[in-house]
Amino acid sequence: MSSRDNAAIFQLLALLEARYAIRVLWALRDGHPQTFRLLQDSVGGITPNTLNTRIKELREAGLMGRVAEGYCVTPAGADLLKRLSDLPAFAVRWTASQGRKRQPPAAD
Repeated sequence: MSSRDNAAIFQLLALLEARYAIRVLWALRDGHPQTFRLLQDSVGGITPNTLNTRIKELREAGLMGRVAEGYCVTPAGADLLKRLSDLPAFAVRWTASQGRKRQPPAAD
């Protein structure tokens, strides 16, 4: 992978690492626009100020937009979410493996 590719990945990860950023996008994954309040409820635990900041950043990045009905993902945002669609299955397998690691070995 080239240094340019690495820089692009680091830039995307820096955007998504911001608190609640990926959760805001994930809340919009069904493709239906959401109002600010509905989006806040969908994300859960996010303050209005933080949500405003994430919306601004994600809109500037071209991953999220605004339509008459509310906020939605752009085609680029939908592409990113499609690429992350394997995440739930991975998370379930990973969580199960973490649980097995924490359990003490069975005594014979």
